[in-house]
Amino acid sequence: MSGVRTTSDGIIVVDTHYVRPNLDASHLIVDGGRAAFVDTGTQLSVPSLLAALASHDLSVDDVDYILLTHVHLDHAGGAGGLAAALPRARVLLHPRGVRHVIDPSVLVAAAKAVYGESKFVAQHGNVSGIAAERVAAVADGERIKLGTRTLEFVHTPGHALHHVCIVDRDSQAVFTGDTFGVSYREFDTAAGEFIFPTTSPSQFDPEQLHASIDRILAFKPRTAYLTHYGPVREVEKLGGQLHADIDEFVRIASRAANHPDRIEQMAVAIFDYLSMRLDEHGFSAEATLRHALLDGDVALNAAGLDVWLSRRST
Repeated sequence: MSGVRTTSDGIIVVDTHYVRPNLDASHLIVDGGRAAFVDTGTQLSVPSLLAALASHDLSVDDVDYILLTHVHLDHAGGAGGLAAALPRARVLLHPRGVRHVIDPSVLVAAAKAVYGESKFVAQHGNVSGIAAERVAAVADGERIKLGTRTLEFVHTPGHALHHVCIVDRDSQAVFTGDTFGVSYREFDTAAGEFIFPTTSPSQFDPEQLHASIDRILAFKPRTAYLTHYGPVREVEKLGGQLHADIDEFVRIASRAANHPDRIEQMAVAIFDYLSMRLDEHGFSAEATLRHALLDGDVALNAAGLDVWLSRRST
């Protein structure tokens, strides 16, 4: 099946086909015939997720959980539609996110204000809520069983206050949502994997993000599964790079703080910094491809840094 692959850990990576290929993944964990999805993509992603189940000889009754790292719509916009198709599945997430999956109207209104009605519908479909009795909050350190596996939830603010990561101790893996940054497979070179932080609006906090990355590294994972995009293996090395990048993004923001067009200033500086790092990484593609792969993240990161600067000055 196109857009679906199984890793050496037995984790199924499903492309949600959000915006472009290899941008946004849902991860399907299967053990002893029981299954759980980690993140869902958008409402438009649901057919791909159900097809991935069928292609692995799993039925909708085999899915026990929909696990959400956070409620940003590229991660959780499809949770309502997927839950409607999976009658046994419970939806687990951070306590701060529970009300937003029961009633996503606030998230939808905010996204439509940014994208406009037509673009929002084209990219996200119609976002639906989930009955409250099917949704549960998870505490920091809470554990669940999936087949023989133990999955542990870790509260990891920094990207968002309502963010959790899911630790699969059996496979030495962590499902990191956006806390451990983004790493697009197009940037892989002989030097390995390329990673950078996501500081998108509106709850970016550098100190919290540093601490959350350290919490992930403390589990000594062999693999981090990123929603953007898929597994990365050099976890300790990549964590060090994320720490350095967060500090550089803060420096970029601080230098632009008093500029009348600081978002644009930050966006240019972030792109130039990441492009310099790509050069050092051995990525030789021209500027056109770099912009195609980076511009969306650069714009979101600059906007998030702008919100952080405003919050810091009040």
